[in-house]
Amino acid sequence: MPQNSSESGILTIKEVAEYLKVTERTIYRLAAAKKIPAFKVGGTWRFRATDIDGWIADQSKKAEGTD
Repeated sequence: MPQNSSESGILTIKEVAEYLKVTERTIYRLAAAKKIPAFKVGGTWRFRATDIDGWIADQSKKAEGTD
């Protein structure tokens, strides 16, 4: 069994905030607004690492298209 959540591919708010280098509050806002792929487990937000990487790629494509 994995020792921490990032090894299993599931991330917490704190881990996603650190990964994206933003505040935890920003991640809460994005998750609540359904602007970042997330799901709740027992009322606590969780994120799949693969979904976050895909979301980053999509954001990068959108940014390139607006230039």
